Amino acid sequence: MLDARGSHLLLIDYQARLMPAIHDGAAVVANGARLLQAARLLDVPRSFTEQNPDRLGRTVPDLAPEPGETVLAKMSFDACADTALMTEIPASHRLVVCGCEAHVCVLQTVLGLLGAGRAVALVADATASRVPANRDAALARMARHGAEIVTTEMVLFEWLRSARHPRFREVLALVR
Repeated sequence: MLDARGSHLLLIDYQARLMPAIHDGAAVVANGARLLQAARLLDVPRSFTEQNPDRLGRTVPDLAPEPGETVLAKMSFDACADTALMTEIPASHRLVVCGCEAHVCVLQTVLGLLGAGRAVALVADATASRVPANRDAALARMARHGAEIVTTEMVLFEWLRSARHPRFREVLALVR
């Protein structure tokens, strides 16, 4: 079960020049935005990565980082390889991961996290590739290596735990 107090949302490479080529890109960004808004409402820590931002642009406006949110620029596909990701996030936190491209940067980052003993929940409906077959193969591979495959709504309702949560109505509005 995901716990908002023990989670960290990692949004990987939702970048301006990449997203137009992503299969179902608008839906993937919309689900990423739901996760991000809920994380902000529930005080779940969050970080963003940007692959070669000088070439691929910054994070798309719908997911724009706010002051105080960590943005890690990288050249390696695995964000664990050349960023402060591993030191930014407490080892006790489960990473809730989403982004693009599933079979490149998301896959390599998730494998790096799992290899370092981190717990990962991969949000399937907020993760994509240019080609659906690449996404599907990446999801299967990440699951085989120990990532939990979840959906946006699973994450939101597990973070809430109960309809009595003081932010329930605000989070519910994100899925309606």
